[in-house]
Amino acid sequence: MLKARDIMTREIISVTLETSLKDLARKFVETGVSTMPVVDAEGLLQGVVSETDLIEQQKPLHIPTVMAFFDGVFYLDSEKRFRQEVDRVTAQMVSEICNRHPVTCSPDATVREIAGLMTANKAHLIPVLDEGKMVGVVARLDLIRAAE
Repeated sequence: MLKARDIMTREIISVTLETSLKDLARKFVETGVSTMPVVDAEGLLQGVVSETDLIEQQKPLHIPTVMAFFDGVFYLDSEKRFRQEVDRVTAQMVSEICNRHPVTCSPDATVREIAGLMTANKAHLIPVLDEGKMVGVVARLDLIRAAE
């Protein structure tokens, strides 16, 4: 049975937490890659960022409904969610929009296990970690190629 080590892409195209969203967009266009791992200066995995994350950053801001009661203002929607939306639309760097808790697998994960991770987590890319170090990535296209 094929494993991650057999189908993974070893030449990893990545960005850092400090990459600007403008540079991220440019890199998506130039490479044709739709999801990238986010790494630190030592190359350690910090998260994953996708075109969807970048597109969602452009969504209109939903202004919450509030109710004035005497001298106070009460949010009828979640104030925390509103704060998160404001952070999203004002984001300038990858660190502000990336998924900081990506699903990963080991080089010994089977194709079936990887497919299960992708579907269960709605992930388009799974970083492959060997003893904490990223050694490759498995994208949906890698799984499709393995099925040929």
